[in-house]
Amino acid sequence: MSQGKKTGFHKDILKLQNIEETINAILKKLREDVHGKLKRHGGVIGISGGIDSSVTMALAAKAFGSDNVLGVLLPEKDSSSDSEKLALELAAKFNVKTITENITGALSGFKCYERRDEAVKNVFPEYDPATYKMKIGIKTNPSSKLPPVFSVIIITPDGEEKSKKLHAKDYMQIVAASNFKQRSRMSMLYYHAERLHYAVIGTPNKHEVDQGFFVKYGDGGADVMPIGNLYKTQVYEIARYLGVPQGIIDRTPTTDTYSAEQTQEEFFYQFPFEIMDLLWFAFENSYDPVEVGKVMGHSEEDILHIFDNFKRKNLTTEYLRMSPIRDY
Repeated sequence: MSQGKKTGFHKDILKLQNIEETINAILKKLREDVHGKLKRHGGVIGISGGIDSSVTMALAAKAFGSDNVLGVLLPEKDSSSDSEKLALELAAKFNVKTITENITGALSGFKCYERRDEAVKNVFPEYDPATYKMKIGIKTNPSSKLPPVFSVIIITPDGEEKSKKLHAKDYMQIVAASNFKQRSRMSMLYYHAERLHYAVIGTPNKHEVDQGFFVKYGDGGADVMPIGNLYKTQVYEIARYLGVPQGIIDRTPTTDTYSAEQTQEEFFYQFPFEIMDLLWFAFENSYDPVEVGKVMGHSEEDILHIFDNFKRKNLTTEYLRMSPIRDY
């Protein structure tokens, strides 16, 4: 064993030992924060039919009562139709009122689609957003020392998929333009929160916060984040316990950002959640890489490379978690 490293790592280490106790602790803290610290009456949540927003809404409904929660659907022209259907099913299950705010017009005003498509055409001149679909993918071995390489993927009207490496300039333009979506959604959530004297309840889970898979002042902007310390597999545990609709639990987690369907694993995480959760837990709690490798079926060298990549990802996204600097 490596000197000074924790031992006792196993595959069930993240399983919630007392799920009801965990939920009650979250509810107690949520009430204290919203009612006590923020002095707000209830919560506004953007719901998308995804597992994180669904669990967050279910928790808020239990914390404040269904009548004091508003679920806001925020579709735009690239959104999956499944998102609306599942979000409405969720709201009906927990008796939460909803409102739909289509943000396509706002995004068009920001030239979100135009700026994004300009960068895609720099890579694929034949790309036509009226008939093609697009997404961004990541290509790397997560146990490699090399940094990730991003590609843009287009899907032709005939269903042919083409992929090319993205240069940094085009990658950053696509991401910057796409981030209008999260920031526009958050602006709408705050509109409804302020008119109702509610708090905006954020939906990021632990991985999104710690690894930087959120947009600063977009989905990363909220008043409270009740699942911000939960691993994804724990979010699923709570979803099953609270009775979140099975269609949401079974749905593959997606960014729902680009016109082509894209999983979160494909775009950012590179691991299935049940594996990533364990590896991230081992990384942040300094478990012995030899032991972790044996449990997870990897060599010590692979685990050390994975840990190095986790560290790099956490460090390079630190600015996303920073409050405004006031050193003057």
